[in-house]
Amino acid sequence: MELIDIGCNLTHDSFDDDLESVLEKARTAGVAQFIVTGASHEGSQKAYEMATAFPGEIYSTAGVHPHRADTFEEATEALVRELARHDQVVAIGETGLDYFRDFSPRDVQKGVLRRHIEIAAETGLPMFLHLRDAHEDFHGILSDARDRLTDVVVHCFTGSRDELRAYIELDCHIGITGWICDERRGTHMKEYLSDIPADRLMIETDAPYLKPRNLRPLVKSHRNEPRFLPWILGTLAAARNEHPEWLAERTTENARRFFRIPRN
Repeated sequence: MELIDIGCNLTHDSFDDDLESVLEKARTAGVAQFIVTGASHEGSQKAYEMATAFPGEIYSTAGVHPHRADTFEEATEALVRELARHDQVVAIGETGLDYFRDFSPRDVQKGVLRRHIEIAAETGLPMFLHLRDAHEDFHGILSDARDRLTDVVVHCFTGSRDELRAYIELDCHIGITGWICDERRGTHMKEYLSDIPADRLMIETDAPYLKPRNLRPLVKSHRNEPRFLPWILGTLAAARNEHPEWLAERTTENARRFFRIPRN
């Protein structure tokens, strides 16, 4: 079984001391390739450098998370545009809207999302999007621009069934994380995970965040890692009443097609 983690934050400082070990454990678990998320000016640069250090195995995105939208300056836009020229950079983002915490003003978030959209439209790269508690504004902005964009993934989707269908109707891909492995907040999603067409579905850990709570045996560390991706796959396969190996093939094919990456 071969998997691709389409969203892992391996530039997080929690991986600074043992990245090689983290990658080796993930490989042993069947994770063949990794898309490392760029979520800030510095993080996008670091993600790109990581991708160059592990060619064919690690790829990266370039963008600024909505939490940090108020740090997006002309120099940041120039960096994202420069990184987008390199083969290792396979998507624009992470960008989007997050009204759950409002770490950046909402108007700023919307403006920065639109600037990312312009870069994606001009470069033709896919978009790696973040959404939390901002469906109406997010859907409106995306709808207005969708015909100018290539592929789009709403990563770490946690919304309602109606919201899910709205993004499927916009021809978006959907990224599923360990959120569905959390009995405190992800259980409701199991009722409609089967609504996602098999050719629009991808999986991710969002490591070091969102460690699956159904891991057995229990793991003491709070840090999520790409090696736990099979647990997410298994939970998703059970909810969709599909065989894990079949679903692994579909999600891996989708990821390679979406990010335009060859087999390693």
